Amino acid sequence: MTSRQVLETAFAESGLPGAVALIADRDGVRLIEAFGHADATSSAPMEVDTVFQIASMTKAIVSAGAMQLVESGALDLDAPIGDLLPQLADPQVLTGFSDSGEPQLRPASRPITLRHLLTHTAGLGYFFIRPEVLRYFAATGMPAPGSLASIQMPLLFDPGENWEYSVATDWVGLAVEAASGKRLGQYLQSNLLDPLGMSSTAFLDALPDDAAKVHARTSEGDLAIQPMFLGGGEFEMGGGGLSSTAHDYGRFVRMMLRGGELDGHRVLAEATVAEMARNQVAPLRAGFMGSAMPDLAQPYDTFPDQHTGWGLGFLINPEQGPNGRAPGSLAWAGIFNSYYWIDPANGVGGVMMSQLTPFGDAGALGFFGALERTAYGIEA
Repeated sequence: MTSRQVLETAFAESGLPGAVALIADRDGVRLIEAFGHADATSSAPMEVDTVFQIASMTKAIVSAGAMQLVESGALDLDAPIGDLLPQLADPQVLTGFSDSGEPQLRPASRPITLRHLLTHTAGLGYFFIRPEVLRYFAATGMPAPGSLASIQMPLLFDPGENWEYSVATDWVGLAVEAASGKRLGQYLQSNLLDPLGMSSTAFLDALPDDAAKVHARTSEGDLAIQPMFLGGGEFEMGGGGLSSTAHDYGRFVRMMLRGGELDGHRVLAEATVAEMARNQVAPLRAGFMGSAMPDLAQPYDTFPDQHTGWGLGFLINPEQGPNGRAPGSLAWAGIFNSYYWIDPANGVGGVMMSQLTPFGDAGALGFFGALERTAYGIEA
């Protein structure tokens, strides 16, 4: 079968409303194909240039922007970030709740650094993953989605003591703003997106009419639209606010595969890319996400049988992946079931965009696995 036929079969088995799949190497795009519908309720077809909310796939781009500022000396990986962001200057650790439900806090044992934020070891959390965060907000007042208050919370542990997926990259975005004197989107546009030719990637106040719609499966097994939008809030969310296309994200993947350069435009030094791809959190294990809201995101662990690490913005698998990626590959995902990987050893990577909730959908992961196997020529 052709690659298209293999992926058509996998897509039909996935139950996804629609998807765009891309495979790229250092020299170009090997494959880009669209499947299904951007809107299953209207049967609007998916196109290869359809815009998606990429959610937490934003984190890698914002991390790269922050590392540009580390290169220039405008940011320091290991200085107290509270010197730049006063909201993080006096971190408090949540130790529990009183009998009346009041949060109990103590001062953190050390300051938060940019390295802590980039590696999700700062002690911050996500309300949809950790019930303690949800309980804290319930006790102090639930903040509006997209507000600065939604990322202001006590720590779950002292900085550097554990790994917990979190709002940390939202704070990285605010550090980029403070260090550059520009809005996050403006900085990224000038320093990453334009040089890389990522013309369809931006923080949007509203999605275009033909953007892919977020879907959910109903109890009857049908697909219904979920009116979920991660943009247009009080600040440009470095942890999840970008919209993009598979083609654009493929250019970011190729830049990382090429050590920080694409089409003659160098945006990161090779040494910086190597540092981003180095496991920063050993001996901690990274990558597992629990769930306090399974209707939004199910528990997730990409490689439950591996002691996975984390670089400056990416999950790292230390052993061979089951679908072909080499040890030391980089990866992550977006909450609406979009996924990517970057394999420097083999010079190949891939992107799978879809818009379905909850995260961790078995059908989406199955289709992504088929895409990865296709990239390496592995038969199912």
